[in-house]
Amino acid sequence: MEQRPMASGLTRRNRRLTDVETRDRMLRAAIEMINRDGLTVSLEHLSFEAIIRAAEVSRSSAYRHWQYKDQFFGDVVKELARTAGAPVVRDEIGLLKEILAEKKEWLSTPRGRHDLIVELIRRLAHFDLRAVLASPAWRTYHALCATVTGLADGDLRAQVQAALAESEQARITRIAGAWQTLAGAFGYRLRPELNAGFDTLAAVLSVNLHGMIITEIAAPEIAGRETVAGPFGAPADQRWSLSALSLAGVAMMFLEPDPDAEWGDLRLVHLYQAVDEWAARDN
Repeated sequence: MEQRPMASGLTRRNRRLTDVETRDRMLRAAIEMINRDGLTVSLEHLSFEAIIRAAEVSRSSAYRHWQYKDQFFGDVVKELARTAGAPVVRDEIGLLKEILAEKKEWLSTPRGRHDLIVELIRRLAHFDLRAVLASPAWRTYHALCATVTGLADGDLRAQVQAALAESEQARITRIAGAWQTLAGAFGYRLRPELNAGFDTLAAVLSVNLHGMIITEIAAPEIAGRETVAGPFGAPADQRWSLSALSLAGVAMMFLEPDPDAEWGDLRLVHLYQAVDEWAARDN
């Protein structure tokens, strides 16, 4: 009896993917390719056929869901707007723990805790800016922000803008939660006269970071400028980047020592627990 050749490729699948599965896998494959290679305004560098292969779906399934390539790329842009950009940089948790270990003795006095917060901000601000600039996802996010108003399709433009706003609000919420946790652990509070919440602090910090990123891209000689100084009552002169000066200025404007906070061994335990909780939320 003549043997049939073994099936290969997509014909080996046990079942046909649903439209929902096809959509999800195609969008994920496209997002991964864009985050790896970067985004151009036209998306012409993306091959629909290459995305089909990367997503491991059949051509018929893909074309059943998107009759035209432009329809698919419209959905890709909306999905990018919803998910682009990075959360709080995970590696900064390691740097935070490193600084706490180096300066642990500073935690014993109010003056030392102030100095430690200033030092944390100085070093984390520089680290965060460098990490964000190295992130393809962040570059994609800023490309979308810069080009969304140029989208020809009015409905698509409105949907992308709404998705970008949702993405930004989610990031602000994460930043607000992190600052609230760490401020409380250090015995700090928001200045009551500002009548503002941690969400306002986070929004100002986010806008500030966006500005620094754009400046770094357009004029790195400006954004990369440093000065040797001891601002905000720092214990000694250090090298301060513009991003660190800006971040510290915002933080010192919003925060002050909480007069009702008591410091002791238990609060030190809570401080390290707060750092671990922050890390767990962003993993």
